[in-house]
Amino acid sequence: QVQFVESGGGLVQPGGSLNLSCAASGIIFSDYGMGWYRQAPGKDRDFVALIFRTGRTHYAGSGNGRFTISRDNAKNTIYLQMNALKPEDTAVYYCNVFDHPYYTWGQGTQVTVSS
Repeated sequence: QVQFVESGGGLVQPGGSLNLSCAASGIIFSDYGMGWYRQAPGKDRDFVALIFRTGRTHYAGSGNGRFTISRDNAKNTIYLQMNALKPEDTAVYYCNVFDHPYYTWGQGTQVTVSS
């Protein structure tokens, strides 16, 4: 059974930073490209950042220059370092594969950017 467990969210002031983690199980992690996605209230889930099996990365425009995705295949984990956070980054953040049909989504981790 494939499972993703996201953590590291919280309440942060504008301009602050957070580092999210996503631990995957039930898959051969190194075989997959992985992504971070987010869903704000009333909006569709969108991708935030992708990391290929090779380590190459790709970012949505909103996070380019502020977010950094990384992966540790030995720990079956991906990370999202988020800096210079803005109120519009407020959302539930999820991880999943991106180069394969999505597996069941985890619970996500709530990120709230507010003063």
